[in-house]
Amino acid sequence: MASPQDDLPPLRDVVAAHGLAPKKALGQNFLFDLNLTAKIARSAGPLEGFTVFEIGPGPGGLTRALLAQGASRVVAIERDPRCLPILEEISARYPGRLEIVEGDALKTDLAVLAQGAPARIVANLPYNVGTQLLINWLTADVDNPFWTSMTLMFQKEVGQRIVAAPGSNHYGRLGVLAGWLTHSEILFDVPPQAFTPPPKVISSVVSILPLAERLPCDLAKLERVTHAAFGQRRKMLRQSVKPLGGEALLARVGIDPTRRAETLSVAEFCALAEAL
Repeated sequence: MASPQDDLPPLRDVVAAHGLAPKKALGQNFLFDLNLTAKIARSAGPLEGFTVFEIGPGPGGLTRALLAQGASRVVAIERDPRCLPILEEISARYPGRLEIVEGDALKTDLAVLAQGAPARIVANLPYNVGTQLLINWLTADVDNPFWTSMTLMFQKEVGQRIVAAPGSNHYGRLGVLAGWLTHSEILFDVPPQAFTPPPKVISSVVSILPLAERLPCDLAKLERVTHAAFGQRRKMLRQSVKPLGGEALLARVGIDPTRRAETLSVAEFCALAEAL
């Protein structure tokens, strides 16, 4: 039976025909449930007129969903050469709409590949590089991001760190960065049994949209402040930000030196950065 999206064979049959087994070293967990991949693709919003970047497509379940959902151009970045023949079969079904880039997403400049077109990033990210990829995309050009939205799957704990608010146990450097630049929310969770092989953790699909207006702040200074503050998160700020000026710095911004890092709002972190 063909999938509900296209007339390509079921994913399990495709994977079996190519003798493809997930590689732990590449952080691979394959999604065979085409209803779920369709849900992720729909969550990304309208795809017509967009370049859609997908990282680590594997056997192409989400790739198929993105194309079936109407993506004008999908750029799939895959470092596992074993997956390329499967992706070529999908490309043949959708002529001119799927570009396959063999390479490491950590070393790939998506802004160049976007060619100035509006871009969405939709991906089931490999767990072992997901956080670093997100940070790379967030910080590539904070004043003029090349992406208009990101719909990304992470392990749930990372998703909670992205959307965390001050006062939460999950709030840290990633939450401050995401809070400064984006509006982010967890859309839905995905149970381990949805994957082959099942990971040991629950996954979450996170929507990340750039803020139309954000607080003025220098990225490098913000990173210095959050690195110091959260580097010793159990200590009072007067101790953790001592290398940056300690109580004198806090006094310039009017922040109580006995507070701890996880109680500060994004605005307060930006104020500290600007006072450096």
